[in-house]
Amino acid sequence: MVKPIVTDVVFLKRRSLPVTKADLPLAADMRDTLAHNRDRCVGMAANMIGVSKRMIIFTDAGKDTVMINPVIISRSGRFETEEGCLSLIGVRRAIRYKQIEVHWLDEDMKQHQAKFSGFTAQIIQHECDHLNGVII
Repeated sequence: MVKPIVTDVVFLKRRSLPVTKADLPLAADMRDTLAHNRDRCVGMAANMIGVSKRMIIFTDAGKDTVMINPVIISRSGRFETEEGCLSLIGVRRAIRYKQIEVHWLDEDMKQHQAKFSGFTAQIIQHECDHLNGVII
């Protein structure tokens, strides 16, 4: 189901809680909401649709990927950029890394670990910031 986008900065600054199996239906709402906003959004965190849980979704090469309880375990190639956010008006400066390595669970609660680079790495970092209550 398509959910409204949260713009309340006080809510968005809350640190999200770990996802459990009971939270897995949230992924369908995130897929629907991302698809509905595809013209202006490449990723989102669960708190952007009002759920303070550690789940993100992003689009990479035309495929949507859900990450549950993602943790960035390494980063390299620091750079400064400007980013927009579906929950916020305008663009803001952000420090990002060109390459990251992430550990996460998929929708079957299976563990994964992979390296990401470029724009995909930037999207993941932005959404993980949301999970930690960090507003760009």
